[in-house]
Amino acid sequence: MKQSKQFIEEGMHPQIIIKGYREACMKCIDRVKEISVKIADKSAEEKRELLIKCSETSLNSKIISKHKNFFSEMVVDAVLYLDEDLQKSDIGIKKVTGGSVTDS
Repeated sequence: MKQSKQFIEEGMHPQIIIKGYREACMKCIDRVKEISVKIADKSAEEKRELLIKCSETSLNSKIISKHKNFFSEMVVDAVLYLDEDLQKSDIGIKKVTGGSVTDS
């Protein structure tokens, strides 16, 4: 929105700016679809490996990066454990400040 302020100050009509944002959004969506990985036709093991890679990517914090293999498998197991009728939102995330991953 900060970028659009400059265009408004230069006298550009807001509808033209909105049209530009919509076109940019569509290009982004097209690009995401283009680079997305289809997993529907993959085996259960291939899906699991892909999920583990995705979860490892998100577990790159300083505290658990050394243990991301362990935690990513735990997360994937939890997600795959859900029955068909349960929602992924049923999985809770509890943040605990302090402490460590290993015993001292």
